[in-house]
Amino acid sequence: MKNLRLKAARAAKDLSQQELADLVGVSRQTVSAIEKGDYNPTIRLCIAICRTLGKTLDELFWEDQI
Repeated sequence: MKNLRLKAARAAKDLSQQELADLVGVSRQTVSAIEKGDYNPTIRLCIAICRTLGKTLDELFWEDQI
């Protein structure tokens, strides 16, 4: 499942995928894969992304049950 909330939060901070990747210590391809839903990041990476973007885990990574 695509992570559009992550993509929107990144864009709201005016960060490219590469800039976010550099800030959290991963490759641009990793950030891209997370946004596309092709990669499930570790909890440590999720927390690093949330701290960098000023969001909570729930705001970026919690999947609502339908």
